Amino acid sequence: MTGNINDLSSYSQEDIEKSNLIKGVLREFVPLKISKCYSRDISFDKKSHLESHIDANVIHQLDYDYSSDEFEEDKHVLKSPSDRGILSKYCPECGRRYPKSEIICLDCLVRLKEFSDKIDVGDIESNPRFIFNGQNDYVSFEELLERNNLIRINEFEFTIDDYSTILHDIKSQAFVNFDNLVKENKIDFEGLDILEKIILFTKSFVKVEYKSSGAQLGYFESDTISIDDRQTKSLQITTMIHELSHFLIQEILIHILCKLLDATRNSLIESLVTFILSYTHFTQLIDEYTAHNVEGRFTIFGFQDYSSFTQIEQRMDGEMTKDEIEITKSIGNTFAISIKEILESLIDKEMREEIKEQFLEDVLDRPNYRALELENCQILNEEGFIKAIWLILNEGCEVAASNIGRLISIHEE
Repeated sequence: MTGNINDLSSYSQEDIEKSNLIKGVLREFVPLKISKCYSRDISFDKKSHLESHIDANVIHQLDYDYSSDEFEEDKHVLKSPSDRGILSKYCPECGRRYPKSEIICLDCLVRLKEFSDKIDVGDIESNPRFIFNGQNDYVSFEELLERNNLIRINEFEFTIDDYSTILHDIKSQAFVNFDNLVKENKIDFEGLDILEKIILFTKSFVKVEYKSSGAQLGYFESDTISIDDRQTKSLQITTMIHELSHFLIQEILIHILCKLLDATRNSLIESLVTFILSYTHFTQLIDEYTAHNVEGRFTIFGFQDYSSFTQIEQRMDGEMTKDEIEITKSIGNTFAISIKEILESLIDKEMREEIKEQFLEDVLDRPNYRALELENCQILNEEGFIKAIWLILNEGCEVAASNIGRLISIHEE
């Protein structure tokens, strides 16, 4: 396989859904044209998109499943958190709610717990693992990056079906991790607020720690996301999703390298991918744009943020052309589709509505739709995306082979 970043433009195609969505939002809210994202006319509800979210800013309804007439009234919606006193206990096994007078869940034959006794998800320790087993277990960077392996990476015998299998495996392992967290800690998931749900969800992928100093809202390093819990709940949520996206693009590339080299996943391969995503502005931009794009999926319009992407762009001082930067965005858009698919398998439509409501409760600033100017509405077709992954890994591994000292430094951090 041969090529460079500019060759990828011939594999680019418009993401019609994204283009139409951005066009509709801008028509609704600002007299601003973004020619890159204008492709065709769409219909848009006359009622303000933001107004519709405000109208929907109500407490989410809870489902109750009681067969007895005694609880007929409790089948209906609880209208406020104070009404939860009607059903103050829950079964730690099946999650069914019970009145205070009950002691045992007759279906599961376990003692009921009080809502007030629920565990703080922030205190739950998790150590999620994503496994990839192969025939080779490399014990040094010199062995991992020896010439025959570099040739295998350059030949890149990897298909879009292999890529789909990797996404499925990551998603499946996350589901198992999530299920184990809920069961082992006897969590009443429906009783959690949206921030607690996202924290628990995030802990299905990585460890989560809290920071109380520094200007960063959060960051991902090694297998841990550090989050500043002084933020509003909505910003904590979107920061975790942003950092989780960094983890997932890294995880995807780790799995691809393991597949190419028939290798068992280990810390050497993890450090190699960390190097690849950080050693050049090309991969830094892809990584950041992907994370911003995914974060924006769970943020109400007008509060998207591309600050870390623009900071990298400003540091480059003409290193990449405008067209090359747009190609990095197209690669990021394509990675983001995969990552959003993984995240939305657990963050369902109801939870996304809860995130919107949390934003409307927290937000004090006026929305700013100018950030949408940074959006690129191009994605790569399957052939182009495989070539982009090859370009990232092939060049990255070639450079890494000449920077063993830097790899060792990353590995020891």
